[in-house]
Amino acid sequence: MSSNHDHAAPDGEIAIVLKGYPRLSESFIAQEILALERRGFRLRLYSLRHPTDPATHPVHREITAPVVYLPEYLKDDPGRVWRAWRWVRRLPGYPRARRVFLRDLARERSANRWRRFGQACTLAAELPVSVGRLYAHFLHTPASVARYAALMTGLPWCVSAHAKDIWTTPAWEKREKLMDADWAVTCTASGRDHLAALAGDKDKVRLVYHGLDFARFPALMTPRPDNYGADPACPIRLLSVGRLVEKKGTDDLLAALARLPADLHWHLTHIGGGELSAAMTARARGLGLAARIDWLGAQPQERVLLEYRRAELFVLASRIAGDGDRDGLPNVLMEAQSQGLACLSTRVSAIPELIEDGVTGCLTPAGDPAALAAALERLIRDPKARAALGAAGARRVRTHFDVSAGIDALQTYFGPGPESGLKAGAAQAAAQ
Repeated sequence: MSSNHDHAAPDGEIAIVLKGYPRLSESFIAQEILALERRGFRLRLYSLRHPTDPATHPVHREITAPVVYLPEYLKDDPGRVWRAWRWVRRLPGYPRARRVFLRDLARERSANRWRRFGQACTLAAELPVSVGRLYAHFLHTPASVARYAALMTGLPWCVSAHAKDIWTTPAWEKREKLMDADWAVTCTASGRDHLAALAGDKDKVRLVYHGLDFARFPALMTPRPDNYGADPACPIRLLSVGRLVEKKGTDDLLAALARLPADLHWHLTHIGGGELSAAMTARARGLGLAARIDWLGAQPQERVLLEYRRAELFVLASRIAGDGDRDGLPNVLMEAQSQGLACLSTRVSAIPELIEDGVTGCLTPAGDPAALAAALERLIRDPKARAALGAAGARRVRTHFDVSAGIDALQTYFGPGPESGLKAGAAQAAAQ
């Protein structure tokens, strides 16, 4: 175990605190980790949860950073937590970390808050001396763990905020975390503006789009057929990718599909698992749609790419959930557009930052199945419009949402990596 004075300078290794790793639904995080490795940054991953997905993406298998799993529940490894606490309480920063934790606990009395502090003690005690900075993905639980550990060790920390963590975390907590962090990034202009207002410092929170690694999403060269959905033997292939949770609006999509005229023939493939899986399949049966929908559950990137290429229209009915949760800028829309696939979605959060209605895709009001059904019918009957929207979307996403731009920004914020790593990154860039 280490002490506050043992840690390297801030240009050492970066310890990345993650909610869970690896996760199929967070390919954008894995993509960022790999890109930072290729730029020469030395990384260590600390996950608050063990993996639960049955598969991984190819990008996970390319990441070489070591992974440490912190105690998911303190009762599962009390000896490890006890030893860590006995160590960190001797650190000069521990009294302040304890005061901050107790103040937080007074405002949110929960077992989860205790778990965060226990995980932070374990993280702080087990960090090697080579670590010079903490970096949390998500502003809720991972940022709490990183913040407490940073206070204990005296290390700087920063955070990447995304979607649910922005809109469901209490304002007081976001404000105090942003005050303590060196800097924060987020993937939408709407999220950036919201957090910057809380921080009281417009320069504290920076906009960094995730973007795509287009080497993993090569352009589809084969044109899609002129399918009008008129032949029952050749239904138009609809695709939706997203977890089955309230904010994805899958029930709105089902209601819209049930409104389509009987002379339109379609088949929907849905990819993604989630807590509403049973409810959505039951809802589809109740609407008489079960035979026209394939529920594939969570899938690795190879299968998702295959379905983008098979599909003729992509639809994502995002909305704001009852607890305020909402999408940021869904990566699946960028992925679909990279394949020249026409996208139909809703005017929620940062989706209009990607899709210009009627130009690079189509947008309808969130939570409006009738409007969604009308747009579906219009696009199903008009393959030329789908082709034009798909082509325009592909041009926009490939021009403005390349992952390298975001990694360039992060490299600036983190500071340069080791010289050897930078040389390796330059060599790799020259080879591409």
